[in-house]
Amino acid sequence: MTQTANRARLVLGNWKMHGSLADNAALLDALRAADAASHCQIGVCVPFPYLAQTAQALAGSAITWGAQDVSAQAKGAFTGEVSASMLKEFGCRWALAGHSERRTLHGESDQLVADKARAALEQGLTPVVCVGESLEQRESGDTLAVIERQLAPVLALGREAVAAMVLAYEPVWAIGTGRTATPEQAQEVHAAIRAALTKLGAPQVQVLYGGSVKAANAATLFAMADIDGALVGGASLVAEEFLRIAAN
Repeated sequence: MTQTANRARLVLGNWKMHGSLADNAALLDALRAADAASHCQIGVCVPFPYLAQTAQALAGSAITWGAQDVSAQAKGAFTGEVSASMLKEFGCRWALAGHSERRTLHGESDQLVADKARAALEQGLTPVVCVGESLEQRESGDTLAVIERQLAPVLALGREAVAAMVLAYEPVWAIGTGRTATPEQAQEVHAAIRAALTKLGAPQVQVLYGGSVKAANAATLFAMADIDGALVGGASLVAEEFLRIAAN
């Protein structure tokens, strides 16, 4: 493992729009029973309706939890939105911001993603800011330019703010497709992100990889110098698989 001692391994599960009270109970009980946090930092980002269940199931454990989105607004007439202060009441540690599905399906702009990250920080949550390119952008050779554009308003929040975040590189073409960036492809982008963080004065920010991460490919990804863990989608719904990823 080539990571520095100051950048701990972090594995976060993103349940997306999956779950039921019964299924969640079994999954959360399995995670807690396995004491997965002994291998690394581990957390789950769950749908809003299941935050109470997750908080109760994981209370007192080393496993953390969070939400898959957060409003950029503090309060007001924003029907359907959930504020950072509401998430804080459920003991959330994490709030995803800018996942590619939010950017694509809900038209979230780079600036809105930065605004959401700022709102999370103001309530003491750790935003997990996601960036990534489409297949067309990769094939056009625009990957690094896209990442730079997506990161620009986030980095503009300043060193202190960015130092309190987590970043996640998720190539859109590898999310839920079964395709995964090669370790070398992922490392190239992670290295560029690390260079931008270093220039800002926040080199120790954890940068995760997401995109069809499985136990079978986690070890090779984690061996890369600038990959500090994973944001896991579908595999996080299967306790055994998720725990095997965290054990790498």
